[in-house]
Amino acid sequence: MTEAAEPTRVLVVDDEQLVRAGFRLLIDSTPDLTTVGEAGEGGEAVRAARRLRPDVVVMDIRMPGIDGLEATRLIADDEAAPRILIVTTFDHDEYVFAALRGGASGFLLKDTPPEELLEAVRTVARGDALLAPAVTRRLITEFARAPTAPTSRPAVLDVLTERELEVFELVAVGLSNGEIADRLHLGLTTVKTHIGRLLTKLDARDRVHLVIRAYETGLVSAGGSAEAG
Repeated sequence: MTEAAEPTRVLVVDDEQLVRAGFRLLIDSTPDLTTVGEAGEGGEAVRAARRLRPDVVVMDIRMPGIDGLEATRLIADDEAAPRILIVTTFDHDEYVFAALRGGASGFLLKDTPPEELLEAVRTVARGDALLAPAVTRRLITEFARAPTAPTSRPAVLDVLTERELEVFELVAVGLSNGEIADRLHLGLTTVKTHIGRLLTKLDARDRVHLVIRAYETGLVSAGGSAEAG
């Protein structure tokens, strides 16, 4: 008989005890996930992540002391870093973009339906990124506000094939693997292979960071179009 896989280990971080309790109850209600601890502020979260070695950290942003943004950066700097899922109030949080750049692999609103939160934990635990269209739009807005853009084609783009550049651009504007496959008339496995090569060549942690790299290099503009040349 095949032995059941170990459940994904989750650390819950939020400054509200009631929220932590709700997340913990939800996560522990499913057999493939389990909470291994909780923290009420960023410094405690960093210490808990290093001590408990969870697979995923469910992280709030606005907390007293060290906030979730700095905690995310400190946790992600560890070689054996867990995946970090930001769960916060989007409309009132100006730090989502910086948290993604700091090492977070996904983002959800606190009013997300319970089943979507559970699936999000599973998604980032698998090594995928959770980049909702609203977050893609947020990234575009942040880059639109940037004072400068690359004035010439960055050398890093020269290591990519033309097909990889096409896939890279479509990832950056928020298309899923299936949508990219349809747009470029490719098989889903081929798209996944191209994305894997992009991650390696661009030294990107996951899909979220591919989007960030696309805007940083100027491959895609704030209007969502590819750079010329």
